[in-house]
Amino acid sequence: MTLAVIPARGGSKRIPRKNIKLFHGKPMIAWSIQAALGSGCFDEVWVSTDDAEIAAVAQEYGAKVPFLRPDELSDDFATTADVMQHAVKFFEDEKKTQPDYVCCLYATAPFVEQQDLLNGLSLIQAEKLNYVFSATTFPFPIQRAIKLTENGHVEMFSPEHFNTRSQDLQEAWHDAGQFYWGTAEAWLSKSTVFSNKSMIIELPRFRVQDIDTLEDWKRAELIGQALLKE
Repeated sequence: MTLAVIPARGGSKRIPRKNIKLFHGKPMIAWSIQAALGSGCFDEVWVSTDDAEIAAVAQEYGAKVPFLRPDELSDDFATTADVMQHAVKFFEDEKKTQPDYVCCLYATAPFVEQQDLLNGLSLIQAEKLNYVFSATTFPFPIQRAIKLTENGHVEMFSPEHFNTRSQDLQEAWHDAGQFYWGTAEAWLSKSTVFSNKSMIIELPRFRVQDIDTLEDWKRAELIGQALLKE
């Protein structure tokens, strides 16, 4: 039994109503719902929300909304782990069984692809992992990153690498913010995602865009224009 859970609270502040804001002709959340349904790898696709309007949009595009999320899981301090634990517990209570694998799929992941979701499921099954999640490489060596001091001067985070050639530095990766396959047990115990019990599905950098600010949104629209022409 496989379950997709799309967290989508209504209280986004930096981009108001971003989960249902139109993105290339569809509510943002519709892209994630349609990717999940189209992949064929989920027995059920749920949206976890506290918002009746988001719930209605989710159902319009084919997702199920079996509950409205409680207030304590809908404020700025609720974590993804909290929301996923709640959804898995709700599933167990309703179905009287436990799902084998549960995928957290973000509502603001318009560039998620069905094949990546399928690859994630195959990998977590084959390797007996806690989690498999999407990730991509940093475009610049993180060992050469700089910071500004209180008086605006420059310092390196890792000054020992000032003279190290870029090709000699270890490549670094970051979470792509699209999806996270996990076992029910891992979500229930809120096990850490970044551990030696996790592996990644590698994404190209041009399909990765976190969408938290209006600048992020504009960049995502530009990426979307290029990808939709293909």
